[in-house]
Amino acid sequence: MRADKTKAPSWMIVQGRAASGGAVGMLLLVSLMGCSSTDKMPTSSIPQDDYRVRHPILLSQDTVSIDLFPTASQNTIDRHTAKQIFTFAQDYRTFGHGPILVLVPTPGSAGIVPGIKAALAAAGVTAHVDVEPYPTANAALSSPVRMSFTGLKAKVGDQCGQWPRDLGSGTNVDEWNNTAYYNFGCATQSMIAAQTADPRDLAAPRGEDPTDTLTQSRAIEKVRVGSDPTTEWKTHNSNIGSVGGN
Repeated sequence: MRADKTKAPSWMIVQGRAASGGAVGMLLLVSLMGCSSTDKMPTSSIPQDDYRVRHPILLSQDTVSIDLFPTASQNTIDRHTAKQIFTFAQDYRTFGHGPILVLVPTPGSAGIVPGIKAALAAAGVTAHVDVEPYPTANAALSSPVRMSFTGLKAKVGDQCGQWPRDLGSGTNVDEWNNTAYYNFGCATQSMIAAQTADPRDLAAPRGEDPTDTLTQSRAIEKVRVGSDPTTEWKTHNSNIGSVGGN
């Protein structure tokens, strides 16, 4: 029997099937690469809903003040008031400049001014002290003696209590998003700014203090002899039944 010349050999059929299978595989790989493409959008383009960005704490030259309430005699400075003036003087020497303004309510309280000047001088303040009176709104209430100077102060950049949009409005869907409202965090930022003793700590950390040479040498010596360099804290626990004479 003669071979059929119109029929392709078996080895050609196998190669043809392999070639067609490879083409299908390449097409499938290209399609998968298109499906697995990543989003190249930078993260910074997403709006940041952070209260520290919306209500930042700023350092500026502003008025630093303190209110003093004189004692009943209104001519002497008690211990509490003396400590307040001393702290005020230390803040002035660190952050302040220019004259110190003392506002005295009228009538009364003028006799405390010499004591304030003496307390400032004792604390090392040599600045000029301006004394000005101000009228009291209600004589039945105690009016403070206000001391102030211009110096470095931390404060929030905008005023708290702003509500540009209604939180409970049903006319739009702006507040349906899971985001903080505009005034969120402003009170916290204001509290941090008011309680910070040194406003410069909000901008950069303080410099390191020198190390304790004796403690460092003692720890190194313990390591050299192979002992534990850690500090041993001894705790004495008492029986709860012996407390109160039981």
